[in-house]
Amino acid sequence: MPPLQPTLPLLAPGDPFPSIFESWGENSPAPGLLAAGGSLDAATLFNAYSQGIFPWFSEGQPVLWWSTAPRMTLHTDEFRLHRSLKKVIRRFREEPDSEIKVDSNFSAVLDACSDSYRHGQSGTWILPEMKTAYLELHQEGYAHSVETWKDGKLVGGLYCVSVGRAVFGESMFAINTDASKIALAALVGMSSAQGVRWIDCQQVTDHLAFMGARPIDRVSFSHYLEEARSQPAIEWRFEPLYWESLLSACANST
Repeated sequence: MPPLQPTLPLLAPGDPFPSIFESWGENSPAPGLLAAGGSLDAATLFNAYSQGIFPWFSEGQPVLWWSTAPRMTLHTDEFRLHRSLKKVIRRFREEPDSEIKVDSNFSAVLDACSDSYRHGQSGTWILPEMKTAYLELHQEGYAHSVETWKDGKLVGGLYCVSVGRAVFGESMFAINTDASKIALAALVGMSSAQGVRWIDCQQVTDHLAFMGARPIDRVSFSHYLEEARSQPAIEWRFEPLYWESLLSACANST
């Protein structure tokens, strides 16, 4: 007898999400898949991230909602600031007209991340309806961009979602070499200095592991999220002193 296929809840707009503990398991066709349908707007995104759920779908598919396990998380005190990246950051800080900005051009970062995926893959998951929803979430103060600027131009960056002191990384791009890594290091420094203990990375990848991220089980992720989302939000601005605290905290990195 063939194994039973898991069922996938179909949500109507406004329906509550199932528990993340009901997402499809490791041996399913799509591990971490939780539900389909519902609305794709700021209110729904906020509710989703508050529960550890994120949207991810391609053109022609319905809105798909995921909660992966194990969950890749970058603990800010475990960030690996490798020697090569330290040199890149020091050089960046010494160069004239080099600057980290936060939320100065969120829509441009979103567009650049979308273009980055489109050129690197057959299509992109950052579809127009996704952009509209994240722009609305940004306007409400829950989605943010960390940007690398050089000579007055945006050359790299990332965007993320923040609920309380829970930070969820989404996507990054680089026009100049290492510009996205500089933005990630800035996010880690800014987050760590304000009491954020980890940054959610969603998917397990070798690149994230190289930077110090590691997978945690669903129960641990759920407990931390419950604690972090109830705390006051951090201030989304970058101060030069965050570089000093990051370099000091990662002094022994290889």
